[in-house]
Amino acid sequence: VQLVESGGGSVEAGGSLTLSCVGSGFTYSPYCMGWFRQSPGKGRVEVATINISGRFTYVDSVKGRFTVSRDNTRNSLYLQLNNLKPEDTAVYFCAADFPPRSTCGGFSYQYWGQGTQVTVSS
Repeated sequence: VQLVESGGGSVEAGGSLTLSCVGSGFTYSPYCMGWFRQSPGKGRVEVATINISGRFTYVDSVKGRFTVSRDNTRNSLYLQLNNLKPEDTAVYFCAADFPPRSTCGGFSYQYWGQGTQVTVSS
């Protein structure tokens, strides 16, 4: 299983970015997919998750600004980041996990991408 993120970059506060993640090496869609981020000197934290049916979760700090979506036909995961703030600066990781779960948040995912850098300047 391979996950490859793209779409990171440098923007000013208030700007927008769209992150993409394309998966390969699997024959059926992961039940759970998610976006996580890691800021300098901090641990990796959950940002948004989405299950195979489209049910999503968001961390409170991004609600109303970020939108997670997925396209199961393309094995792809997306994160639309709007109204970005300097505190959103981090490496953003895509993750996937296959077994069905009651929720796609709050557990350790099995497969991870390498990450894409998002830098927001004030």
